[in-house]
Amino acid sequence: MSSLFDTVQAGDLLLANRIVMAPLTRNRAPDAIPTPLMAEYYAQRATAGLLITEATAISHQGQGYADVPGLYGTEQLDGWKHVTQAVHDEGGKIVVQLWHVGRVSHCELQPDGGQPVAPSAITAKTKTVLIRDGVPTFVATSEPRALDAGELPEIVHTYRAAALNAVDTAGFDGVEIHGANGYLLDQFLKNGSNQRTDDYGGPIRNRARLMLEATRAIVDAIGGGRTGIRLSPVTPANDAFDSDPQPLFEYVVKQLAKLNLAYVHLIVGATGGPREMPERPFDYAALKAAYRAAGGKGAWMVNNGYDKATAEQALKDGADLVAFGKPFIANPDLVRRLRLDAPLNEPDKATFYGGGAEGYTDYPVLSNE
Repeated sequence: MSSLFDTVQAGDLLLANRIVMAPLTRNRAPDAIPTPLMAEYYAQRATAGLLITEATAISHQGQGYADVPGLYGTEQLDGWKHVTQAVHDEGGKIVVQLWHVGRVSHCELQPDGGQPVAPSAITAKTKTVLIRDGVPTFVATSEPRALDAGELPEIVHTYRAAALNAVDTAGFDGVEIHGANGYLLDQFLKNGSNQRTDDYGGPIRNRARLMLEATRAIVDAIGGGRTGIRLSPVTPANDAFDSDPQPLFEYVVKQLAKLNLAYVHLIVGATGGPREMPERPFDYAALKAAYRAAGGKGAWMVNNGYDKATAEQALKDGADLVAFGKPFIANPDLVRRLRLDAPLNEPDKATFYGGGAEGYTDYPVLSNE
């Protein structure tokens, strides 16, 4: 049986272990520019088999939270170069999560104070983060406008450009497409947020069209072996809902199987909540079986509240990688702590979003004794 500490191949990426640092929004990139403090933060955690960055906006329109990084300006790319170099200097591997938030945004964060965009003009019943008087503040999202079909090719092009920027300029080992948690691509997938009547709405194949077009464009640009994708079939995060997710996501993974991706990153259950959701039943084993039967060879990554014991069970059950989120916030040496069964530091929730080094780069590591 595979151990959490065994090497594994994920597409073109040979990973030192099966422990992945999940993407964690920390709101410490003023003007969307990665900082030297961020380079320190990621380098501290480089013993993970793979680091996935915090979600990173592919365009100004794609931004939905204050002080999150971007991947579309020269200063942003220069900032990320320092991050990737710091991680590589520590022997780590790092991919950037490509993000367009769609309707999960606020007018204050959009170009020229415009409306956020969405598949349909339906306001998300959720909140975003603005900085008010220097303090991160949760506020309701703004009413979005529905994207015109003529705008969608440009969004696909922007995903492609962001992937090329990430790999060729910023030095990332690959990218992860954020197709989860009620953001733009997930909004198009799910009929709770997509009520279009054109070629991007209605039947499953139409609702999956934008996600698959963006993924194919990225694969054409940088190769499937450096491309992963994150999916969340049943999470209620950001007002995400589909009336019949099983056939929807089985269709999606069958199409993704043709693209030779590095990995599929699956959120099991409710993001940041229970993995078991009787009110939203979903057969994850059937989803993986559909992917493999269609020829999908990418590593299968699971995520959502795992500890060492449940992660090892997930590997027994067929997962290839397990992503850990909050434990990595307070434990930069999480891999070592898991290997030694050492106690874990508890994260300070008050410093999750915004701020400086406190609660970010100042958590203690185990001594070498």
